[in-house]
Amino acid sequence: MAGERRGRRDGGVTATDARSTGTHDGADLLAIADRVVAQARAGEQVEAFVARGGDTEVRVYQGEVEHFVAAQSEGIGIRVIRDGRTGFAYAGTLDAAAVAEVLADARDNVEFGTPDEWAGLAEPDGVPVTDQVLWNDELADCPPDRKIDLAKALERATMAVDGRVRVDESNYADAFGEAAVATTTGIRQWGRENGCYVSVSTLADDGDETQTGFGFSVGRRPDDLDLDRAATEGSDRATRLLGAVKPASKRTTVVLDPFVTAQFLSIIASTLNGESVVKGRSLFRERMGDQVAPAFVHLVDDPTNALAYTATDVDGEGLAARRNALIEGGVLRRFTHNSYSARRAGTVSTGNATRGGFAGTPGVGALALSLEPGVRSQDEIVAGIDDGVLIQSVSGIHSGVNPVSGDFSTGAAGLMIRDGAVAEPVREFTIASTLQRMLLDIVEVGGDIDWLPMRAAGQTLVVADVTMSGA
Repeated sequence: MAGERRGRRDGGVTATDARSTGTHDGADLLAIADRVVAQARAGEQVEAFVARGGDTEVRVYQGEVEHFVAAQSEGIGIRVIRDGRTGFAYAGTLDAAAVAEVLADARDNVEFGTPDEWAGLAEPDGVPVTDQVLWNDELADCPPDRKIDLAKALERATMAVDGRVRVDESNYADAFGEAAVATTTGIRQWGRENGCYVSVSTLADDGDETQTGFGFSVGRRPDDLDLDRAATEGSDRATRLLGAVKPASKRTTVVLDPFVTAQFLSIIASTLNGESVVKGRSLFRERMGDQVAPAFVHLVDDPTNALAYTATDVDGEGLAARRNALIEGGVLRRFTHNSYSARRAGTVSTGNATRGGFAGTPGVGALALSLEPGVRSQDEIVAGIDDGVLIQSVSGIHSGVNPVSGDFSTGAAGLMIRDGAVAEPVREFTIASTLQRMLLDIVEVGGDIDWLPMRAAGQTLVVADVTMSGA
C-alpha cells in the first residue's frame, strides 16, 4: 500500500519480525479497521487506516559494523468527516482502549475543523487491483548476519576497484510495510510490501584534492543486489571528477545521468500534482491538452510495474493503483489526483493518494514515475554529440526551481563532451533554463532505465540549449 513500506530509502525491519505480529492476509489489521468503521454514527464518514512496518539499517566502516538498527512500529489513524468538517487522530499502538480513544479524539477534532465543501472520503471506483508480487519471503527470512555480510562485501568490492578510492561508508537496508484501510464509503483493502538495497559513499584522492561519489543497487531480495555494479559506480563517480575545473560559460547540450534525470522527473511530477494545480501553484495548470514535449516523449506513473522500487497495489486511500499516462506523445494528458484534489478539480481520482503512515492524512503525488525508454545506451548517446556536458550530479535542485514560473537553475558537476567522447571533468557551474523549455528541448531519452530507491526511475536524458554558467 502506497507509503507504507516505511524506509524504502532508509531501510526496514525484517519481515520475519512482521510475521510474528500479523497474518499473511492482513486479517488482524482489517478486523481492527472494520470494528472502527462499524461504530460510525449517522451523518459521519469514517476511515480507519491501520499499519505496521519497520526498517533495518546496517552501516559498515573499515570492515567493522558502525551502526545496526532494527525498529518496527504499528498504529492506527482515524478520519471522521461530518458536515464538511474533518477530524483526525492517531496512536502508535493497536491496543483496543487506545483505538477507542483515537476514534473519540477524531470525533472531538471535527468541531475544530474548517468547513470544506470538497471534504469527503474516497469511494470505490471499480478499477480492479493489479495482481503483483510485492512481497518476498527470502528477504523476510534473511538473517542479520547476511545483511551485515552484504555491507562488508560491498565495502571490499569498492576498495578493490581503484586504489585512489576510500569508502566513507557502506550500507545495507531493507524495509517492510503492511496496511489495511476501511471506510464507511465501502473501501476495504489490505496490502504488504518489502524490499532492500545497498549503497556506498566514496572518496577519491589524487594527492591534491578529494572528490565524492556514490553507488547503489536495489532489489526485492538479497540475491537481486548487484554489489559489483554498486562498487564500480561508487568508484567511477568519485574518480571521474578528480582534476575538475570550472568551465567557460556557454549555451550547450546537456546529457543528464540517470540519477539526475530521476531528480528532474521528481520536479516535473510536482508540477503535475493535482493539489498544486487546483491551488494555482503549477505552471501547467492551464496547459491540459497542450504539446509540452516532443512527440517521442511519454511520461507515465505506473506503480503496477513490479520493476519499480515503489510499486504498489493500492494507493493511500485504498483505491487500486493504476498506470497513468501524464504526458503522451508530448501532449499533457493528465494530472495526478487523490479523491480530494479530484473533487476540487471536477474530475476523478487517478489512484495517486500518498500516505507516510498512520500518523498522517492522505496527500497526492506520483507513485512510480518513468519516461518510456529509448533504445540507445549512454555511451552510444555521447558518441553522437560533438559538444556538450554530461551532468553527473546536481545540488540545490529543489531550491533552484520555481514550480509556478518554471525557472530552473542548479549547481552541477560532470564531464565535458567533445567529438563524441567524454573529456575533462568540470565543477562549480550552474545549468539554467525553464522547465517548459527543457521539456520541449528534449533531444533523446536513453534506453538505460534504472530503477532507483525513489519514486522516479532514472535514465539518460539529452536536453539541448541549456545555459551553462561557469568561468
